[in-house]
Amino acid sequence: MVDYTTPVTTAFEMQRTTIEQSQKALEQSVSFQKNVNSAVIDSLDTQESAQRRGVELQQTALHSYLDALATTVPGVSSSVEQIRETVDEQYDFLLENHAEAFDNVESELTETVDTYDEMTEEYLTAVNEQIDMLVEAHEELETQSVEAAEQFGEQLEEVQEQVEEIQAQVEEVQAEAADAVDVEA
Repeated sequence: MVDYTTPVTTAFEMQRTTIEQSQKALEQSVSFQKNVNSAVIDSLDTQESAQRRGVELQQTALHSYLDALATTVPGVSSSVEQIRETVDEQYDFLLENHAEAFDNVESELTETVDTYDEMTEEYLTAVNEQIDMLVEAHEELETQSVEAAEQFGEQLEEVQEQVEEIQAQVEEVQAEAADAVDVEA
């Protein structure tokens, strides 16, 4: 007996494998994006710290310049102190705004990422439900196709048996006719 179902089941298995691999690829891409988002948020503290150090370094450099100015130019000490106070006030204001800006960016980014995560979870849940339904329908179609292939195979074998029987009958009739022709001759 010839197995007519092997190509059918193989095709369905390959299709299901493709569906499952696509599902995994989608889940991995969503997971990758979540990791990227998390890394961006985590890097904000480092960026803020580096920028803050840069600003503080500029302030220190300006203090060094003012110190050098005060020691090299006689009579400017009181003016340099006023300038130093004004510079320190401006740098304090800048650093406060800098910290506040980073806090706001981090807060907004975290909120956006949380919203994105919620939406992608809902999306993945919906997609997974749809894929489950697709796979279920696909398996049902496979079952029906395998049954149809088996029925086709059985019918084909029956037809082959009938053809073989008819061929045997034809050969028998031909042999009888040949014998009858030989007897009359």
